[in-house]
Amino acid sequence: MAKTVAEIVVDALQNAGAKRIYGIPGDTINHFTNAVAKSDLRWVGVRHEEAGAFAAGGEAYMTGELSVCAGTCGPGSLHFVNGMYENHRNGAPVLLIASDVARTESGFSFPQEVDQKKIYEQYSHFCEYISHPSQARRIVTKAAQAALTKKGVAVVIVNGDMFTEQDDDAMDWAVYRPQPICRPNDAEMKKLAALVDAADRVSVYAGIGARDAREEIIAFCEKVNAPMVHTTRAKEFLEPDNPYNVGMNGILGNRAGVEALEDADLVITLGCDFAYTQFYPEAKKIVQIDIDPTHLGRRSGIHLGLVGDAQTTMAAVLPLVGAKSDRSHLENHLRQWEKDLQGYVNEGEEKDPTLIHPQFVANMLDEKAADDAVFVADGGTSMVWMLRHLKAHGKRRFLNSLLHGTMASGMPQAMGAKLAYPDRQVIALCGDGSLTMLMGDLLTLVQEDIALKLIVFHNNSFGFVEMEQRVEGMVDHFTTLHNPDFAKLAEACGFAGWRVENADALQQAMESWLRHEGPALLDVHVNQLELVMPPKIMASQVASTAMFGVKAVLDGRTGEVVDLLRNNFLR
Repeated sequence: MAKTVAEIVVDALQNAGAKRIYGIPGDTINHFTNAVAKSDLRWVGVRHEEAGAFAAGGEAYMTGELSVCAGTCGPGSLHFVNGMYENHRNGAPVLLIASDVARTESGFSFPQEVDQKKIYEQYSHFCEYISHPSQARRIVTKAAQAALTKKGVAVVIVNGDMFTEQDDDAMDWAVYRPQPICRPNDAEMKKLAALVDAADRVSVYAGIGARDAREEIIAFCEKVNAPMVHTTRAKEFLEPDNPYNVGMNGILGNRAGVEALEDADLVITLGCDFAYTQFYPEAKKIVQIDIDPTHLGRRSGIHLGLVGDAQTTMAAVLPLVGAKSDRSHLENHLRQWEKDLQGYVNEGEEKDPTLIHPQFVANMLDEKAADDAVFVADGGTSMVWMLRHLKAHGKRRFLNSLLHGTMASGMPQAMGAKLAYPDRQVIALCGDGSLTMLMGDLLTLVQEDIALKLIVFHNNSFGFVEMEQRVEGMVDHFTTLHNPDFAKLAEACGFAGWRVENADALQQAMESWLRHEGPALLDVHVNQLELVMPPKIMASQVASTAMFGVKAVLDGRTGEVVDLLRNNFLR
């Protein structure tokens, strides 16, 4: 029996494992949404397509399974662009059905006509039109396979009138998800082992590409007494119950993580494509192991580059290296890691209840949240407090916009995560600037009955931007925000809200907020002048910040400079 292209696309998506489609209905996808309504797929109606893209990405990132967005021609599909960039860089398998104008109007600058392919092929593993009804299942299936196996975005472009075409749909196209293993050849493995044996101080720098190699890394570190540093994206996978973990590298990292790489004479980077070259150790031997050969040597000079998956490669090298007895390199950085952790606790001590430090809020959230909570943070300072102050217990999940660095992703990504895990506590750590960018989708929480918990770090500014300007020695400009009472806003949207302006009231409010069964928002007014302190303070940073102080005083902002010093350096 013949089926419409809309019915074939819906069936192919279900067969690929999709459960939800995020979007806004309209003109060129009306026949598609009609087919969705007759299927087991859930349509999640958002208020802005960008939020839909973020939500689909949050679901796909957390589950590793296919999630779907669908957009109307022209502006509808274009609104997905930023969220799809985020998803592609995160490695989230998301498929976008991007519709176009009817074929009879294509090529004549018809209203809302857009060359979808030129736009979407820049950031996808697959981007093709369905040009004939007989292609429908094949195109959708191969798109899903590309998204799932290559980890990223796939796009299927469909002219609106194509959805009504029919086909016998005789071919049984299916998604294949092979899982090959890969490691360097025997000669390369011997070179790696020889470098390890010759080194006195070995450190491992592991990224999200090593997410499945935790046990193999621990075994290797145990044998050669190596500290393990991890990237921000690898926190949830490599930090829990790892006796060799010494924290993170980079501007958001900690002193032990930075120094463990600086002090080593051999650094093994494993599944790590950390972009900031200034945080790679200079004049040291670096071995880079990555599944993608194009990544080798693109961030830092390396001594040896090897292609292999982290788990297989580390398992293979373990019997080839000799055990090391000297633990001084490891123990030095473990001691510093303990100091770093205590420093995070000390940062959260609240001496003046009228001045709530964001670290105090994050530490309390770490204590009160469930051991299997899912945390999603906006870019900027909210992300910093999450990465530094929320502990990974092995069951907790974390998501940030670390590669794309977009605003406004936290709330909608958490929305998708909550739909994927309805029985788990899902918490969005929101900046006031980011939340207000896509604030309309607070209504989606009520309309779609999504019991998400949102905590707003309310500082009336683009806090991270303000800090960047000050560290550059400039007086901050255009960063001040005029915000609503977010608790009242939540109530106006139809869900619960709490507002906290005094540290003494935070615990009771947070406990009530977390206990609430439906969607809930906790609006916490935090110190606007809080600085994100780097792992090490460089002389150039001190000089630039001092220059900000001089300029601010000349600009009549002496009180602000005094508060900045008191709140960050004198407490």
